[in-house]
Amino acid sequence: MTSPATPDRAKAELTGLVIRRAIDADAGPLAAFARRTFVETFGAQNTDANMAMHVARTFGVALQLAEIRDVNMVTLVGEVGPTMAGFAQLRRGSAPACATGASPVEVLRFYVDSPFHGRGIAQALMRAALDVARELGGRTAWLGVWEQNPRAIAFYAKCGFVDVGSHSFVLGTETQTDRVMAQRL
Repeated sequence: MTSPATPDRAKAELTGLVIRRAIDADAGPLAAFARRTFVETFGAQNTDANMAMHVARTFGVALQLAEIRDVNMVTLVGEVGPTMAGFAQLRRGSAPACATGASPVEVLRFYVDSPFHGRGIAQALMRAALDVARELGGRTAWLGVWEQNPRAIAFYAKCGFVDVGSHSFVLGTETQTDRVMAQRL
């Protein structure tokens, strides 16, 4: 699954990036990748106990398999050669009240492994994710991003998302605040 060629796309193609829909066999590697990248991204700012609780609830193999098979979700895997470089998960359904656009599709998860930052992979993966959001009938894409993650907020803004409000996100036993960002498709 790819989108039309652009300068970022051409840059990503130089890396050998392939973006495809996840299959059942991806559940284990995806769960391990998601756990690792989540902990690397947020571990220093949260307690070990809350991190362990969250990843156990969110990134198990059985849950990833169920999400891969869910007709209201699509999981995209970005690979460079045999290496998983990133993934995105989209979910059709309701949105928080502040994301007022029609037919919302959530970018539920979006992670690129740190060795692949700055290589155009995130941009290519986001373009593919937004293409999938349209395929799912979406006219609005939205996401939640931790208010203490300025790098991600800046990236999403660069991709055309605008801050439309906030909602709560529970990490283990702690309630945190996510910025809600949205864009028309």
